[in-house]
Amino acid sequence: MKKVVLITGGSSGIGKSVGEFLTQKGFIVYGTSRNSDKIKNPPFKLVSLDVNHTETIAEAVSEVIGNEGRLDILINNAGMGITGPIEETPTNEMRNVFDTNFFGAIDVMKAVLPQMRTQNSGLIINVTSIAGYMGLPFRGIYSATKGALEIVTEAIRMEVKSFGIEVTNVAPGDFATNIASGRFHTPVFENSPYKDVYQSNLDLMDSHVDSGSDPIEMAKAIYKIINTKKPKVHYKVGDFMQKFSIVLKKILPDTIYEKLLMNHYKL
Repeated sequence: MKKVVLITGGSSGIGKSVGEFLTQKGFIVYGTSRNSDKIKNPPFKLVSLDVNHTETIAEAVSEVIGNEGRLDILINNAGMGITGPIEETPTNEMRNVFDTNFFGAIDVMKAVLPQMRTQNSGLIINVTSIAGYMGLPFRGIYSATKGALEIVTEAIRMEVKSFGIEVTNVAPGDFATNIASGRFHTPVFENSPYKDVYQSNLDLMDSHVDSGSDPIEMAKAIYKIINTKKPKVHYKVGDFMQKFSIVLKKILPDTIYEKLLMNHYKL
């Protein structure tokens, strides 16, 4: 029996690459998009879903189950970025990113769990970020949303294990996607005390994305997780230094690690 996969944020970037790869591997794939009807010739089925509106989540999940009779795998991939000095970033924009990256992911999990519990089987993969393992300057709110999702995944994983459901995190590093275009950027204000250093860090962030890895690496990693009988709690996908930065944070004194980050970001 072919497994049924639902991928939030499946119309572009990592979500699209994962969906295409899993389709080639014989899975029945449904991606989601806020404007699915505007996407011509998608490589797999698309349903309308906005993680900030629970009624659209319920409708999308119901449509998939109605069509296929089951839902085996959720890949919680929808998300958005945010940059800016915390002092100058509007709090309502911070809340908006938490609603998308954190509460949105939780609401999608809530929507699929009853079906997975009925099946006594299921796999939820939450796409977080290596940035979620550390507070990065001018990306602190983004880091916080992804770090929070990592921690919640640890908790819900234990809560649902007795129902035959597995939950795991996969944290990507920098990948060549269009994420930069979808970020909320706090403007570089002319009279800001952060003006020069924030602008240089924006340029650095964009260069990291432009030179990032091919999203197919994430697709292959997720495919491997799906075929793992007992998935681990955390997975990291990225270049050596990005993954090694997490190791360094564990073993170095906080102030030494902070100094390394400040040197990297020229602060």
